[in-house]
Amino acid sequence: MDDLQRTEIEAAAFRALIAHLRERTDVQNIDLMNLAGFCRNCLARWYAEAAAERGIELDKETAREITHGMPYAEWKARYQT
Repeated sequence: MDDLQRTEIEAAAFRALIAHLRERTDVQNIDLMNLAGFCRNCLARWYAEAAAERGIELDKETAREITHGMPYAEWKARYQT
């Protein structure tokens, strides 16, 4: 496996993880934090940090919208218990 293939596979796995978390709205961020040590907001932060490392400006709310599949305020209103 070369570096490009590894990156493509990692990107596909990340997209699958995001899709899974978008479908599992019953799983609260606090549950993820307690069980796995990260949550959707952590993923959003890591996403924004990765963008910044590449000189791409991405604010926190936009990164959260990417990981949550909708604006964070809307996600909280719909799904956060």
